[in-house]
Amino acid sequence: MTELLPMPMPLPLQTGVLIADDHRIVREGLKRILSAAAELHVVAEADTGHRALEALGEHKVDVAIVDLSMPGVSGMELIRRIRVEHPEVAVLVFTMHAEEQYAMRAFRAGAHGYLTKDSATEELVPAVRKVAGGGGYVSPGMAERLAMQLNGLRQAPPHTVLTDREFEVFRMIVEGKRLTEIAQALHLSVKTVSTHKSRILDKMGLDSGAALIKYGLQHHLFDDADPPD
Repeated sequence: MTELLPMPMPLPLQTGVLIADDHRIVREGLKRILSAAAELHVVAEADTGHRALEALGEHKVDVAIVDLSMPGVSGMELIRRIRVEHPEVAVLVFTMHAEEQYAMRAFRAGAHGYLTKDSATEELVPAVRKVAGGGGYVSPGMAERLAMQLNGLRQAPPHTVLTDREFEVFRMIVEGKRLTEIAQALHLSVKTVSTHKSRILDKMGLDSGAALIKYGLQHHLFDDADPPD
């Protein structure tokens, strides 16, 4: 009689992960958290959007963990480019921004999940697994705020009418950057940045850069931003 040998347990499918964040300490922390899951393997790191795109062309990546605030290519633009150039890659936003406006913009750009840094220890591994499997992920607290705004239970604040580029300029104004600095950072002309500022003021019904800064601080939009001098 032939003895039946036990079938070996199948190895978990490997999930290649790219971490795109300009802070090394954050990348190291994410790697430590992900190391608890045998099937999640960090195959590349990037400290700018440009390097993230290069890494996607050089490595087999299933999930890209993307910060929204990086030098060069912005997080939103990086999400859009990944969606177009690497549609097979799921994008999980990992950010300090806990305001629902950021999440809505990220999902519209093509993100599959949105996770704030204060919940990384408990939620990072489940979030990566979820988006790697083709699903979407958002923390329960953020999901409730998104649902309330989408259902009209919360009145949409004025800044929600800004385009992504205008919102980016708005952020830099709140940080206290001059128009020339904004133009250099975004690779735009000073005239174009000035036009964006005028449109922002008009859309939000405000009359000055100081009013924009006050609005941003009152609504806690950029709590991780450097305070203006």
